[in-house]
Amino acid sequence: MITITLPDGSKKEHEKGILLLDIAKGISEGLARAVLGAVVNGEIKGLQEPVEEDAEVRFVKFEDEEGKEIFWHTSAHLMAFAIQRLFPDTKFAIGPAIDAGFYYDLDNSHVFTSEDLTKLEAEMKKIVKEGYTLERKVVTREEALERFRSIDEDCKIELIENLPEDATISYYQLGDFIDLCKGPHLYDVKKIKAVKLTSIAGAYWRGDENNKMLQRIYGISFPKKSELDEYLERMEEAKKRDHRKIGKEMGLFSMHEEGPGFPFFHPNGMVLRNEIENFLKKELRKSGYGEIKTPMVLNEALWHQSGHWDHYQDNMYFTKIDEKGYAIKPMNCPGSILVYKSNPHSYRELPIRVAEFGQVHRHELSGALHGLMRVRTFTQDDAHIYCLPEQIEEEVTSIIKFCDYIYSIFGFEYNVELSTRPEDSMGKDEDWEIATKSLETALVNNNLEFKVNEGDGAFYGPKIDFHLKDAIGRVWQCGTIQLDFQMPERFGLEYINQEGGKSQPVMIHRAVVGSIERFMGILIEHFAGKFPLWIAPVQAIILPISDKYNEKAEELRLRFEEEGIRTEVDDRSEKIGFKIREAQLNKIPYSLVLGEKEIENNTVALRIRDLGDQGVISTEEFIKMAQEKIKSKEIDL
Repeated sequence: MITITLPDGSKKEHEKGILLLDIAKGISEGLARAVLGAVVNGEIKGLQEPVEEDAEVRFVKFEDEEGKEIFWHTSAHLMAFAIQRLFPDTKFAIGPAIDAGFYYDLDNSHVFTSEDLTKLEAEMKKIVKEGYTLERKVVTREEALERFRSIDEDCKIELIENLPEDATISYYQLGDFIDLCKGPHLYDVKKIKAVKLTSIAGAYWRGDENNKMLQRIYGISFPKKSELDEYLERMEEAKKRDHRKIGKEMGLFSMHEEGPGFPFFHPNGMVLRNEIENFLKKELRKSGYGEIKTPMVLNEALWHQSGHWDHYQDNMYFTKIDEKGYAIKPMNCPGSILVYKSNPHSYRELPIRVAEFGQVHRHELSGALHGLMRVRTFTQDDAHIYCLPEQIEEEVTSIIKFCDYIYSIFGFEYNVELSTRPEDSMGKDEDWEIATKSLETALVNNNLEFKVNEGDGAFYGPKIDFHLKDAIGRVWQCGTIQLDFQMPERFGLEYINQEGGKSQPVMIHRAVVGSIERFMGILIEHFAGKFPLWIAPVQAIILPISDKYNEKAEELRLRFEEEGIRTEVDDRSEKIGFKIREAQLNKIPYSLVLGEKEIENNTVALRIRDLGDQGVISTEEFIKMAQEKIKSKEIDL
């Protein structure tokens, strides 16, 4: 017999090998019908899987993150079965669940089209009505190889051959479709009530550009049609908010073939960028940070010493200077370390907080590039804190509060993840344990709910990640706090301790917005280009009713600029209605109509973005109102 412990602490005895479905039925038939799978001792499993030992079991529904993973993973298999039926020459690579939906990578000489997606959706619905269950079978390596060799599935064969010798190998059968897969999956496909195949893209096998290009079909699915409809509405809204489209319309940035992945910022974009950076720098000074700047190119030996050469080389760019190897920095930390090492330090000086808005370069595959969201060069709002071990919790708490304040200014809600040691890492187990526990304690003591993200830490230490939720519910990873015992050891960092001896400081890496470029992209989409007044590239535009008022409009513009209000004049020979519509399309917060009466009375006719005509207001009143909103950084106009 084994003991099953449920989330409420209750315990139930069952025979070893009982299926999760039968455990759920033992609680209630209603529960068994509602749940999609379970988390067993921290691992996600399908209802068709057995439990062989004492376990903590939490059943999950679609509302749960783990439930969505099971649902979407199964939907990938459902799509593959439909593809096999309609396009039997297809060879299958991998088909995982992703953050929003699923995809499958396919090898077929047939080029898939949007018409094919419509046919596949219909076939998927047909399969659901046929009501297949997913059967899981555990096999030996030889059995798995024999099965997939018999159907010429080269990608599956390669995956099996690369599995560890002691790996448990399983495959799932859905009707006539058999797929190498560890799961988890739904018990059957009946719960998949609504499906939409969203796009087709290219993808290199195993993400390696030296391998064959495959076709990737993306999709999304839900237990209810109404949920799919809501999702599709959000996606339509997301298209309207696409930062690449808005960025071009508002003259913020552009991308060019001459520099793929390297953004070009225009004057309006630089205003937005500078306002964000200046705000962050001001808050950093108030929080006791000094600002540094380190070189973009440093010699190869430094990157060997930091560990980047062994753990990050594929993402780096290299050059030669005087016949010696150099690298363009992918991260700012080694430069910060050299600044710390340039002077001796006492325990009395710690913590030392240094910030750097450092430009880094990282190689991304061309297929992964996406506007400002995924680029090959970006500026991090980086900072490094060198502190005593007993100062860790206080410093991490200070960073958490700093992040919370910055995000609140932009109106973001957020959630938090604690990421633990990855497989490709360096350092001693005890250091990792101390570092992870320190971050966990800081989160608990600050009453922050958090999710543990196993194995997703940096190669040198565990980290806290902040995920921001935007106006249409999408989540973006931005801020990070990383605790590092490895770099100080590798670089021999020291301070004079209270006994007069030498000790090693702890290094904390932290960023609040992460990449300035990516944060700009997030802000563009979050606000749909309708920025809060304080960061709007153009805060006010003066609209003279006719050309004879252009000179007065220019005088007024200069006055507003002197008062700290970024202002333009639309002095084109166009009708006032046209100018007003143009100002609305350009998402300018304030439009100020200027005619003879306004000039005589030292007033302007005020129009506010999205609110329309607000009547006549004196220029002094307008200046005072705008200045107050800029200073308070109000989100609403």
